[in-house]
Amino acid sequence: MEKEGVQLIGFWVSPFVQRVKWALKMKGVEYEYIEVDIWNKSPLLLELNPVYKRVPVFVHNGKVLVESKIILEYIDETWRNNPLLLPQHPYQRAMARFLADFFEKKILEAGFEALCTRGERQEKAVSTVIEAMEKLEQELKGKKFMGGDSIGYLDLVIGWLGYKMPIWEELASIKILDSSKFPLIDEWINNFLSHPLIKDDLPTTNKMKDYFYHISRKLAASHFGSEI
Repeated sequence: MEKEGVQLIGFWVSPFVQRVKWALKMKGVEYEYIEVDIWNKSPLLLELNPVYKRVPVFVHNGKVLVESKIILEYIDETWRNNPLLLPQHPYQRAMARFLADFFEKKILEAGFEALCTRGERQEKAVSTVIEAMEKLEQELKGKKFMGGDSIGYLDLVIGWLGYKMPIWEELASIKILDSSKFPLIDEWINNFLSHPLIKDDLPTTNKMKDYFYHISRKLAASHFGSEI
């Protein structure tokens, strides 16, 4: 597909950037990727996202968008070729947005807190994640992907789970991804990570381990979540 003046400013380990990369790849949109260091914010990042000062930043023909879930919706609405990411029925589309926000708060944010804390605070975070995983397990009944038979918006939003959570579990000495308790999630992870458009575009495990080992000790628990 012809390049259409698309740029993505990101950081290699960010799940928020990764989901945008996957969406562009699924739609066949060519783009220029610009890597930045979120710990040493570049003038470009500060210029394009002066409010939040974080990635991803998406630029299409000079127009700037931030916040990954908003960017996913923009991509889906701008490039209408298949696969369509969001459900077409208004109710299903609204529920997909609701669940994306729910799983982000209850699994991603709480999971990262579990990585960065210990004791009672870690236990509470792990409990929050497992409770949300039970909801995710229910949502996957009768489905190959969250989008049904094909990868959709929700799969992209929570796709980080299969390759980041095992690293967080190892580093924090916790257990969340239990295949005996969550067989449908386990099957979904295998289906998602083995998909041709997904499997060749993942950060390397050893590099992620090294990053999260150091960052989990650097971040104060009260500041977790803004630079995942």
